[in-house]
This record gives sequence, structure tokens and C-alpha cells, in this order.
Amino acid sequence: MFNLFPCYRRTGVKVTYISPDFHEVRIKLPLNWKTRGYNGSTFGGSMYACVDPVYMTMISWCLGKQYIAWDKAAQIDFRKPGRSALFSTFRLPPDELSRIRAELEQAEKIERVYDVELIDGAGVVHAAFRKTIQIKKRRPK
Repeated sequence: MFNLFPCYRRTGVKVTYISPDFHEVRIKLPLNWKTRGYNGSTFGGSMYACVDPVYMTMISWCLGKQYIAWDKAAQIDFRKPGRSALFSTFRLPPDELSRIRAELEQAEKIERVYDVELIDGAGVVHAAFRKTIQIKKRRPK
């Protein structure tokens, strides 16, 4: 269903794998008419759009409705023009969710920082991202 979400689908990216526990997601960003920029390489906006919602969504799915996760900040390091399909794998460490829950018993909100790279088929890094996610408990309505 992630691939059908309109704002994500329009980026041209495809989710290729989601683990049963939602702790790992893999994506593929093809180089095509939707993702090609002015110079013929992958558009930087497409590169960022394909990684933008993933960690926030993974954390939200895993923690459940009683918590809320928001993207707070991002840093991008464009290293090489993308001239072929690019790939990325997003992983949550096994004990991450229990640590988040425990920390939110002591604090109103917390932040987590996750690093992710877009690589080509040969493993060459084309862009590196650092995502800061803010997480807190939802207030009862």
C-alpha cells in the first residue's frame, strides 16, 4: 500500500520490500522521465523525496496509534549524480522501539537520528541523508 500513497507514488520511487515486523524497508529509485533532472541525472528532489517519509512511517507503524512521530530535520550530502537506479535500505535496530517507549516514560518528547544512503547497483553512494525524527505520546482526546 505504501507505493499507492499519492505523494509517495508521484516521486517515482518503488518500495521493494517491507519486513513483516516493519523494522526494514527497501526502496528503488529508477532513473526515468519522472525522476530525471535538467542535466539528465536523478533529480535531487526525487532523491530526497524517496527517503523523506520512511523512518517516520516505520516508527509510527511499529509504535502504534498511542504515539506520534514527526520529521523534524534533515541533512543531505549529494555526492555523485545518479545515472542509474538507486537503492536504499532503512532499518530500525531490534531494541529501538523498547528504548523509545522507555524514554517516553521519562520525557514528553524525544528525538532519534537515522542515517541512510542512496547507492547504485555497484554499491557507490550517490547521496547520504541524516533524518531527525521527533517522537511523543499522543494526548488522549
